[in-house]
Amino acid sequence: GEPALGRRAVCGAKKRADDQQSTIVWVDESAFYLLPLAVRTWAPRGQTPVLQVPLTHDHLSVISGITLDGRLFLQMQDQAYTAEGITMFLRALLEQVAGHLTVIWDGAPIHRAHVIQEFLRAGAAKRLHLERLPGYAPDLNPDEGIWNYLKRVELANVCCHDLAELTAQVRLAEQRVRNKPDIIRACSQQCGYLL
Repeated sequence: GEPALGRRAVCGAKKRADDQQSTIVWVDESAFYLLPLAVRTWAPRGQTPVLQVPLTHDHLSVISGITLDGRLFLQMQDQAYTAEGITMFLRALLEQVAGHLTVIWDGAPIHRAHVIQEFLRAGAAKRLHLERLPGYAPDLNPDEGIWNYLKRVELANVCCHDLAELTAQVRLAEQRVRNKPDIIRACSQQCGYLL
């Protein structure tokens, strides 16, 4: 069926990356809101914990990438990502990872923007290759697992009163996850990709 076709397409991209000795980086964007993701917690009987936060739609836009060997790259800002912001993230990846890179991400229109195509034509294509995941297929992108882990484990029930506090909490969570490469690798294994 369709999921099998999608998985074959991604496996083809992985094989091409392996043949070129290219580092695969799975990339995705998400958002972190001041309103925490409430999860079940322990409390004495009759003392239900209460989370108190301002009701607002303020949030951080975050882009990250993970590698099969367990590395995490993350950038965030307090407004929505534009093609220019994504280009800055790609530039940072090229600075931090040696050799050729294969970025695998979804087919969001911003990923096909003119600015990104210009960035490739201006020389980035010598080391950077972009591969698109098939139509809506979050189960094929291991970076989705990182968002789930950050939100449901590292930042579960964390209340922040403003974006500065949220930024600090996300940075701390990012450092904790970076120190757990097994968790990052497990996200890839969960999607069926092995190093």
